[in-house]
Amino acid sequence: MHMCKKLCNFAAEMAKTEVFHRALSWVRHKLSAWNTTGEGIHSPYLFYLVRFVLRDRNAYYCFRAVEQCRSLLLRCPDELDVVDYGSGGSREGVHVRRHVCDIARRHLESATVGQMLFRLANYLCEEQHRPIEILELGTSLGITTAYLGFSGPRNSIVTLEGSEAVARIARAQWRMLGLKNIECYQGNIDDTLYIHAREKIDLAYIDANHTYEATMRYAGFLLPRLTEKGVMVVDDIHYSREMERAWQELKNAPQVSTSMDMYHIGLLFVDPHYLKRHYRINL
Repeated sequence: MHMCKKLCNFAAEMAKTEVFHRALSWVRHKLSAWNTTGEGIHSPYLFYLVRFVLRDRNAYYCFRAVEQCRSLLLRCPDELDVVDYGSGGSREGVHVRRHVCDIARRHLESATVGQMLFRLANYLCEEQHRPIEILELGTSLGITTAYLGFSGPRNSIVTLEGSEAVARIARAQWRMLGLKNIECYQGNIDDTLYIHAREKIDLAYIDANHTYEATMRYAGFLLPRLTEKGVMVVDDIHYSREMERAWQELKNAPQVSTSMDMYHIGLLFVDPHYLKRHYRINL
């Protein structure tokens, strides 16, 4: 009993430390994000991307429908048997019972980020004058995937989710929204990534195992597969010290020419024509 109490106290202290770390990171970001509307960005392409794509405040045709799905999920009391392959889990995964509304509240990406990804994917498609290949690691309940799916009916979205029960809910959302350009594969991403990733990827979104080791492994595999104008989006780059460490190493990787830190997410560009620059932006 005494040992259990000590472990609980230790876990509580660690949680407090991580919350303080994230709060401090947020303050630092707000004080240093001076590239917010394109200031100091010399590339015309990247300047336009920041000012008129990433920070576009227009409400596009699909936003209301996707957010209505989010609202339904936030009110859904159904309980699922979820297989968790996340931080510290075994290779076979850990089975836990979770309510859909709890998953939606804790794990769905914000509307701001989801809509930014919609605009980014749509812009990449327009600039390259062809359908693009999109890979998402971490489907969750499928709301962010839906935003990506609406970016263009001919765009191909492959999304990977660990839990079949969660993936089943996501597929139901896409059917309700009429999306037919999404392929979802269930299983441990440590396995499915190497089976289902396309040879060439235009947009990669990493929102899976939020550990240094997993993030570096996923990004190391995907960076060489990005097309010249391709973009990698890494979620929760300031979530913990180890995620910040991963972000620092990724943005300085030889393949990466430019990075954009938006606090909740980070963008990595591999176009060799860009100068090596790192920008901080308020989304």
